[in-house]
Amino acid sequence: MFAMLKKTVRRSSKPKAPESRVLEVAGRAVPLTIRQNARATRITLRIEPGGRALKMTVPTGLRDIEVRDFLDRHQGWLNIKLAKYNTDNRLRPGAEILLRGTPHLIVHTGLLRGITEVAEVDGRPVVRISGLEEHAGRRLSAFLKKEARADLERLVAEHTRTIGRKPGALSMKDTRSRWGSCSWDGNLSFSWRIVMAPPSVIDYLAAHEVAHLREMNHGPAFWALCRKLCPHMEEAKLWLKRHGSQLHAIDFD
Repeated sequence: MFAMLKKTVRRSSKPKAPESRVLEVAGRAVPLTIRQNARATRITLRIEPGGRALKMTVPTGLRDIEVRDFLDRHQGWLNIKLAKYNTDNRLRPGAEILLRGTPHLIVHTGLLRGITEVAEVDGRPVVRISGLEEHAGRRLSAFLKKEARADLERLVAEHTRTIGRKPGALSMKDTRSRWGSCSWDGNLSFSWRIVMAPPSVIDYLAAHEVAHLREMNHGPAFWALCRKLCPHMEEAKLWLKRHGSQLHAIDFD
């Protein structure tokens, strides 16, 4: 999901509030957030999913000159890692979007009103979007959230029947650090971007969070239950590891 660098140092004092900067990497402006952590003994630099931003954790009291030195010395590493990400991930008519693992052409109808829907044109799957063209990304993300909720509500219901547990509320979010979560009171949360993945991967995510209704950990019993609910678990995990950051990188704004 992300790339990471570390360097061990030792400092101590009161942590400052997170600091936001813009770092120039190979002619690209990349948002950088620097957080001080009193328990940190090393500098940690993470590239967020999709290469959209950088997050840096430093020991409390670390001097700015040391931060700049660390970033300067790792410009080459950043150049290599960020080069694989497309710098323009905005969606627009004529581009393609994945829906349940299948590429769909984005088509603007030219109409001011109308629903976003899947259709077929000349044997090719398309997503038809109406309204102003500059609002296409927003309309598309709303459509994907609706589709994701429908899939996940169905899959969660199937898996909870299997284990004999009832879930709490189910919510759709746009989290970048995790694909889903299960709270202690049984509320399930999912990233709606998962609907762009193949059906088997969507099923794995549902099974993973439902398994937490019985096992609130990632121990052997949890993984055994998860594998029972989703026999293709390993293949789905591998798909997310290889392609998940690409889904996070898409800009719907």
